[in-house]
Amino acid sequence: MEAETTLAPSPEPAKRTLLFVDDEDPVRESLRVIFKDDYQIIMAGDGVTAIELVQKNKVDVAILDIKMAAMSGLEVLERLKYVDPHIEVIMLTAFETTDLMRQALRLRASDYITKPFDVPTIRAAVANAMQRRALQGEIRSNADKLQQLLQEFQHQKVEEQIARTRGDIYASIIHDINGPLTVISGFTQLLNQRLGNASQLELEDLGFIKDRLKVITRQVTNCVEISRRYLSFLRRQSAETPRVGVNQLLVDLGHLVRVHPSLQNNQFILHPLAEDIAVGMNGTDFIQILLNLVVNAFQCSPQTHTVEIEGCTLSEPIDFVTFKDGPQERLLNVENFEGTPPVLKISVRDNGPGIPPEALPKIFQAYYSTKGTQQGTGLGLNIVLRLIKEARGALHVHTQIGQGTCFTVFLPACPLATV
Repeated sequence: MEAETTLAPSPEPAKRTLLFVDDEDPVRESLRVIFKDDYQIIMAGDGVTAIELVQKNKVDVAILDIKMAAMSGLEVLERLKYVDPHIEVIMLTAFETTDLMRQALRLRASDYITKPFDVPTIRAAVANAMQRRALQGEIRSNADKLQQLLQEFQHQKVEEQIARTRGDIYASIIHDINGPLTVISGFTQLLNQRLGNASQLELEDLGFIKDRLKVITRQVTNCVEISRRYLSFLRRQSAETPRVGVNQLLVDLGHLVRVHPSLQNNQFILHPLAEDIAVGMNGTDFIQILLNLVVNAFQCSPQTHTVEIEGCTLSEPIDFVTFKDGPQERLLNVENFEGTPPVLKISVRDNGPGIPPEALPKIFQAYYSTKGTQQGTGLGLNIVLRLIKEARGALHVHTQIGQGTCFTVFLPACPLATV
């Protein structure tokens, strides 16, 4: 025979607490009789006692007489709200006046009842006050839960952003190092060909090898600097910003471009500065800005075209008011560009097909590319803008369909004499 299972009764919900504050015993007792079966009752004959009770107990609703000795009901109301801003307070008064009602409502009383009161009226007032108290508690609870969820979501969002940022950095490292590695690979092949065809090394061969090894060494150094720059970002460390002569950097850039596979049959023209100047940023970053712009220009069309680099030093402040964003031009990061002279202005110009108006606002977005997956990663121009922002520079783009595009970079500079 199976034993009977007896279910334990569910615990009854705790009664809410109702406080009576009146200096007349009969009033307090009559209120107790009315509500003793519905709520937990506590009573006080004066304001000081009422405040102490609220400090020690969670009181949901208080019924408070306005006229009391020592401390008035309005004073008690104000102090009760200070102890517990969420307590609901019903005022009792035998002398209803507009001024008293206005003061009570200003102090956030939820209701007021005139004496003598009838039972249905005061029951309804207490029930409404209890309901408001319960709703307030539920709202606060939901608000706390929502805040917790928002914090968890924000934490998750931050973690995802960190992961995304790291992923972008790793992709950028691969993208940036690809240029120096291309030079190293090309020059290594040249050395192998020269050495493989020679039965013995002549003086001319040694000079050739020595020059190429210098270039290879420089590009290996570029790879190391690129790696250090990104590691510095990952570790949130501030890297040093050495001041580098622009013309030397343009020479280094020329070595990179002339062995880059994107050059193909295109023409590349590089003009040194008429008067050399130092740029206040990492030299590798400067080269990466220009190299990415040059490669982007080479890849803008399969047709043979010309890419040209030209720069100058500006000794007067730049009036950016004349630059207007539109279907043919964009100005970026000008809000973070101080523009105190001297400023290096350097342009990468091509006579390719130009950028369509619908594509121009998107070209600096990460992974946006119009070249197809075989030729472009969509990171080059995004990296350009990021490096310019880090250098507190500005970038202007002007394009015209059928005539080409010009990217102009503005960077803080200083005379070489101060280096």
